[in-house]
Amino acid sequence: LSKTTFSHTSEVSETMTINGTVNKTTICLLLLVGTGYLTFSNINPGILITCGIGGFIIAIVTVFKKEWAPITVPLYALLEGIALGGISSIYDSMYTGIAQQAVFLTFGVFCSLLFAYKSRIINPTQNFRLGLFAATAGIGIVYLVAILYGIFSGGSTFSFMQIGGPGQPAPLISVGFSFFVVVIAALNLVLDFDFIENASGKGLPKYMEWYGAFGL
Repeated sequence: LSKTTFSHTSEVSETMTINGTVNKTTICLLLLVGTGYLTFSNINPGILITCGIGGFIIAIVTVFKKEWAPITVPLYALLEGIALGGISSIYDSMYTGIAQQAVFLTFGVFCSLLFAYKSRIINPTQNFRLGLFAATAGIGIVYLVAILYGIFSGGSTFSFMQIGGPGQPAPLISVGFSFFVVVIAALNLVLDFDFIENASGKGLPKYMEWYGAFGL
């Protein structure tokens, strides 16, 4: 009996759990906020660009090598914090207070969608997943085209992506597009919640807790 109990406990400790994922997410969040605060106070364009590219590469590696997540995800959180801190500093210098608003709105959206998911107000059906994937991919393609267009047109951008200068109101079409992007991005959190819950129930390997934190 004691051997059976020990074996069962060992198996449970080596599988993914919701509490374990929450703990890993907290660690990553602390790393992100810490490096973000340092970069926000002391911005360096060279470091910002390097960390942005490095974070992107590590994210791709994590997607294809999930077993490396215990190492790559904390590193990604550090680099993402540096990139986000620098970007936030740049925008906050142009639009005073926008970074603080973004942070509070992000946590507000996170908590609201977590409540909506747990109370089943939003149910991630197969059609929901397919529609959200299509919308997310479409937005990614639009941004990629916009970046290429900006490179070859000397810094110009599409009219629906113009946000206006400091003290100037953004065009309504830009506000509408931004709102659509934010909604689609936020709804992806529902898929992350669903993945973590289902993966924990299936007893996936322990390193998937880090991958779940990576998604959030």
